[in-house]
Amino acid sequence: MSEIKYIAIEGVIGAGKTTLAKMLSKKLAANLIIEEFEDNPFLEKFYKDKRQYAFQTQMFFLITRYKQHEKLNQENLFTEFLVSDYIFEKDRIFAYMNLSGEELKLYETLFPMLNKEIRKPDVVVYLQSSVERLMQNIRIRSRKIEKDLSLSYLQDLSIAYNDYFFKYSTTPLLIVNTTEIDFVENSEDFEELYKQIFRDDRGFIEYFSPESRRFK
Repeated sequence: MSEIKYIAIEGVIGAGKTTLAKMLSKKLAANLIIEEFEDNPFLEKFYKDKRQYAFQTQMFFLITRYKQHEKLNQENLFTEFLVSDYIFEKDRIFAYMNLSGEELKLYETLFPMLNKEIRKPDVVVYLQSSVERLMQNIRIRSRKIEKDLSLSYLQDLSIAYNDYFFKYSTTPLLIVNTTEIDFVENSEDFEELYKQIFRDDRGFIEYFSPESRRFK
């Protein structure tokens, strides 16, 4: 396993990507890249009317994600680690869920040109969780922008993410079952996950299902 300097966290809405990215960033004294989803002026409208606002929402995300990742090529040379709470390639998951016809064709003419310029992570950590746990997390954090997010959309998104990452081969990948753990409140869970990310003998693709400590 090559040296890890750039870690990207992925997962469905509510999986804890940003929280884990911030925790890793603090522990590693790393530069932190956070997806600026709240800046998308179409997102809340999209959750209410997906058909009407899908294309505007998708294109806004594509361009802003590209601009954000473009800056990675100019990172401070004195910063040893970089942690991001998303990967640029995941943009296609949403595109294929929400676009069709000519809109999808237009998207597919742009995405490859942008993607080839993007720096790839040294490892991607995919936080996999049950839909029930995801919905619970979303309700607890109670973001206004997510109030119209439906259970059916979350289920479809979870299926799409699982399908994508079970076929993923771009970078080393660690798939983590987070349904029964709490790396925020339980320091042992976080430290165990941290060790798995930097484990010397970890393979190119691995699945990590830690034992629950909730009732211990």
